[in-house]
Amino acid sequence: MAAHCSILLLLAFAAICCLQLCQVSADVDQTKSGEPSTEPNQVSIERKLEKPGEVPPIVSDIDPIEKEQDDKQWQSTEEAMVKPETTKEIAPPPPFKDEFKEELVIRPLQSGDIYASFQFRTLWDTDFLKGKRVSHYHLFPKSLGQVISKFSVRELHISFTQGFWRTMQWGQPFLPSPPGAELWVWFQDSVTDVDGAWKELTNVLSGIFCASLNFIDSTNTVQPSASFKPLGLENVTDPRFLRYAMLPREIVCTENLTPWKKLLPCGSKAGLAVLMKSEKLFHSSFHSEAIHIRPVCQDVECKALSWELRQTLNVVFDVHTSGQGKKEWSLFKMFSRTLTEACPLASSSKVYVDVTDNPEGELFDLLPVSPLLTQAVVLGDRRTYAMYDLTNKDTFGSTRSLNLLVRWKSDGGEMMRPLLHSERYVAGFGLQTGEIHTLIYNYHPYRAFPVLLMETVPWYLRLYIHTLTVTSKNKDNKPSYIHYQPSKDRLRPHLLEMLVQLPPNSVTEVTVQFERALLKWTEYTPDPNHGFYVGSSVISGLVPSMVAMDTNNTRERPLFSSFFPCKEESSYFVRVYTEPLLVNLPTPDFSMPYNVICLTCTVVAVGYGSFYNLLTRTFQVEEPSAGLVKRLANVIRRWRGVPQL
Repeated sequence: MAAHCSILLLLAFAAICCLQLCQVSADVDQTKSGEPSTEPNQVSIERKLEKPGEVPPIVSDIDPIEKEQDDKQWQSTEEAMVKPETTKEIAPPPPFKDEFKEELVIRPLQSGDIYASFQFRTLWDTDFLKGKRVSHYHLFPKSLGQVISKFSVRELHISFTQGFWRTMQWGQPFLPSPPGAELWVWFQDSVTDVDGAWKELTNVLSGIFCASLNFIDSTNTVQPSASFKPLGLENVTDPRFLRYAMLPREIVCTENLTPWKKLLPCGSKAGLAVLMKSEKLFHSSFHSEAIHIRPVCQDVECKALSWELRQTLNVVFDVHTSGQGKKEWSLFKMFSRTLTEACPLASSSKVYVDVTDNPEGELFDLLPVSPLLTQAVVLGDRRTYAMYDLTNKDTFGSTRSLNLLVRWKSDGGEMMRPLLHSERYVAGFGLQTGEIHTLIYNYHPYRAFPVLLMETVPWYLRLYIHTLTVTSKNKDNKPSYIHYQPSKDRLRPHLLEMLVQLPPNSVTEVTVQFERALLKWTEYTPDPNHGFYVGSSVISGLVPSMVAMDTNNTRERPLFSSFFPCKEESSYFVRVYTEPLLVNLPTPDFSMPYNVICLTCTVVAVGYGSFYNLLTRTFQVEEPSAGLVKRLANVIRRWRGVPQL
C-alpha cells in the first residue's frame, strides 16, 4: 500500500515538472519572436539567469496599462516640479540702482595760486524716508547708510577745514566751509527725542571720521530758524528737527582724510583719488573736506526719490611757497602723481581746467591741448572749461598717463570782485567788556539784495542786545526780521539771526557789545592765555546773477555747478563765512598755585623736619679722646714703670 502511494506521488511530481518546462519553452519562443508575454506572472529566462551575488528582480502583479498610466502621471508631476526651479535659475539678479561720478576742477587764480576741487557723487535709488531697511550695499558706503537708517536722518552736512578762504584774493569757492569742523543735520519728523539722537549721532560720527565731534554738546549747539534750510527735498522745514554746531578749533589732519577716502567706491587706488597724497594736500594754503547727504528727485515731477552722497575736497596750492619760484604748475608738481586711469566703478570721470580768462592762449599754455571745451554757469557767471574725459583711453595718449601742465606767459588781469563779502573783528580794551563788529560788503553797482546773518556766540560772552546797531552808508538800517535766543550759563549759547537789506555798492556794519564772564578754574583750557575761539558768522543770500540761471535741478550738469538748488533765473544762492574770533577772558595766574605749593612745602620741610629731629634723636655723652702728645707720654711712662697721666 505504501509503495503504491509513493508511485503516485512521483508521477504527480513528474507531471508538474513537465508543465513548467512547457511554459519556459513558450517564453523563450515569444522572446525570440519579439512578442511580449501575455501572462502577468511570467518572468523571462534571461532575467532568471542572474550572476552570482546579483540582487534578483522584483516581480510586480500590476497590469501593464495601469503601469503606463502611472508612469505618465509621475512624468507630468516631475515636469511640474522641475519647471519652477528652471525658471528661477534662468532669471537674472536685479541690477544695482546706484551711480558714481567723479570730477576734478582746476582754476588758476590771479594771485598765482592754484585752486583744485575734487567732486565725488554717489547716487542711490532707494528710500530711507519710508522706513525701508536696506541690507545690501554696492557703491553707497554701508557705514553712512546705517547711520541714516538708525538715527532717521533726512540731511547730513559735515566739513573739516584747515585755513581760511580768502575771498578777495581767490573769489568765491564752489562749496564754502568755515575753519574747523561744522556739522548740521535735519532729522525726520518721526524722531521724538531730537537732542538724544543728536548727541548719539555726534559720537558715532566722531568715531567714523576720527574727529573731536564728541565735544559737541548743548553749549555749542543751536537751532537756526531760517539760515539753514534743507538743500534736498523741503518736506520738513520745522526748525525743531534741525541741529547746528561748530568747532572752530578743530585741527584737520591725516587721520581725518583717511576715513574720508575709504568712503569712495574705489578708495584711493584708482581714479581721481590717487592724487590725494596727504603730504601734498596738507602742505597747502587751504584745505577742506566735506560730506553732504540729502534726498533728491530723479525727475522734474519728483515721482522717484534717490539719496545723494556728495564728497568734496578743496585745496589751494601756493606755488611760490612750495619752492617752485614761478607761476608754473602741473599735476605732478602739485600732487606728486599723475592720472593713469578712471575709477572702474565710475560712470563718468572728468577733469576740468578753467580757461575763461585765456580764450586765445595769451595768458598761459595748457598741455596737452584738449579738443573738448564746455561751458557751465557757476556762481552767476558763465565759465569756459577744457575737459578731459578719463573714460576715454585716447586721453592718456601713448604714455598712458595724464599730466596737465600750465606755463604762464604773462600776469593776468584784475580779478572780478565777488559781489558779497564779509569780515568780522573784536574791538574794545580791557578784559571786562568788548564789541563785535561784522562788516558785510555789497559790491553790486546798482542792485540791492537781502542777506540773512546768523551769529552764534558762546555763553561766556554775555551780549547786550539793546546795544545792537545796523548801519549802512552812515544811516540806520533796520532789519526786517530778528530772531534772538538768549544764552543760559553753561547750558546753551546765544543765537542771533537777522534779515538785512544791503544797499548797492555799500558796506553794512553790525555791532553789538558784550561782557566777559569769569569762568570756574576747572572750565579753562590747558592754554587759557591763548584765548577762546568764537565760531564764524554765517551770511546767506540770493545774489543777482549776470546770466540766466537754470532752474531745472534734475538736468545733467557738472557736479561743481549743481549743488545748491536754484529757483530763480535772476539770482543764485551764496553762503559766506567770516573769520573765527579769538577772545581773551579774565584768566587767573595759574602759576600762583605752583608758587604756593613750593613755599608751603619748604616751610613744612624746615619746621616740621627740625621738630621731628629733636623728638626722635637720642643723645649720648662720650669721653673726649686723649691727644697725641698725651698718648705718647703715657707710652713712655709705661716703659719707665711710672704711673700714667
